[in-house]
Amino acid sequence: MTPQSGFMILASIAGPREAELRALLESMNQAPGQVHAENPLVPFTRFRQVHFARFVILDDPTLADAVAGGGPRPGYPLYLAFLGDIDGDEASFLDELVSVAGPGLRTIFACCEDFPPEADLRDWLQRHRTRAVASYVNCRGRTVQQVREEQMLRDAVVRHITDNKIAFAGLAPRAVHARLRKFVKAEIAVGRLTLSHPEPTPFGWAVRNLLHLVGLPLGLLILSPLWIWTVPIVAWRLRQLEKTDPDPLIRVDRQYAQTLAAGEDHDVTNQFSAIGTVKPGWVRQVTAVGVHLVIDYAARHIARPGRLGRIRSIHFARWVFLDNRRRLAFFSNYDGSVAAYMDDFINKTGFGLNMSFSNGVGYPRTNWLLFAGCADERKFVEFERRRTLPTQVWYKAYPGLTAVDLERNTLLRHGLDAADLDDDQAREWVALL
Repeated sequence: MTPQSGFMILASIAGPREAELRALLESMNQAPGQVHAENPLVPFTRFRQVHFARFVILDDPTLADAVAGGGPRPGYPLYLAFLGDIDGDEASFLDELVSVAGPGLRTIFACCEDFPPEADLRDWLQRHRTRAVASYVNCRGRTVQQVREEQMLRDAVVRHITDNKIAFAGLAPRAVHARLRKFVKAEIAVGRLTLSHPEPTPFGWAVRNLLHLVGLPLGLLILSPLWIWTVPIVAWRLRQLEKTDPDPLIRVDRQYAQTLAAGEDHDVTNQFSAIGTVKPGWVRQVTAVGVHLVIDYAARHIARPGRLGRIRSIHFARWVFLDNRRRLAFFSNYDGSVAAYMDDFINKTGFGLNMSFSNGVGYPRTNWLLFAGCADERKFVEFERRRTLPTQVWYKAYPGLTAVDLERNTLLRHGLDAADLDDDQAREWVALL
């Protein structure tokens, strides 16, 4: 199995060069919200391990809300974030990134504050890496190569059935399976189809994953004498803060909403980039960190492949603390419209939304962290839309395919790997077509 990982490069933009940077990023698109995947600055199609990638300027439109949250108006840097989701390890990808897109990246990052002309690009990228506090992968081990091969397999099978309707008419599901299995073997033999075998799981990754699996429960057990006493205190104090949190309804600016919409719905999958300020005080800080450590653990070791809770539309997601944990950014790649995406979260895992984002300034009031909050859908939608950022450049390696499509294609392949299926299995397999 080839595990997936993420990369994120974060750098402060040099104020006088912001307009130049925005123009450079815009030049990478063929139309608003639609990347030119072979653009000369970062030719994404040359990276066969990249699932998704984006450039986004973290220009927070809600900084003034921090005053309502009980703190001063902050003066954070204006950041450029370059991030993505890849097969394999981050270090190897950064090496390839420099080799393939070094000149283009130099042109882009020259607009940042601490990028001198003579900079060692690989070293600079290494120093500006930013880790996620939590992340989610739809199906660990499913590579870009596998996605493409399995879609070609499905296309070939469907085309063969279409071209031979009479031969397949009236066949029992097991007979359909046997005939298609024979067809696919022949296509592989002549080189028209390729179905690569998974690579061995890297030993180091397997060890780290096992340590992560046992580390959090073991740490909680060792520290149980401490947290048994502190958690009730933190929970009581958190509840007091919840009762007095400002609970405004601030509507998103119509023009800003139109800017966001211009970058959405150009494919079956959309990008989501958002940023917000964490409420002041140590209780909120401790709660935010603890909650996201739990989210990360659940996403890695508890969630079923292809499902974040009951949500099946998310390909990749990550949560990132910024500015000494005073701000939180969230990035995801999801199928469908933003309205359907938010409805999915509210209706299927509202408690998760509350856990993750209720420590942010302006979030609808929660009750004991898990309840209320996003249940006030009107307030939550305005909160979410105001903190959503326009993503300047966004790339997807397999346009037109949803997360459900990818799962279906993998099941189709697994069925063809089987020498024989019983009647029920064959009926379920044929239904995938």
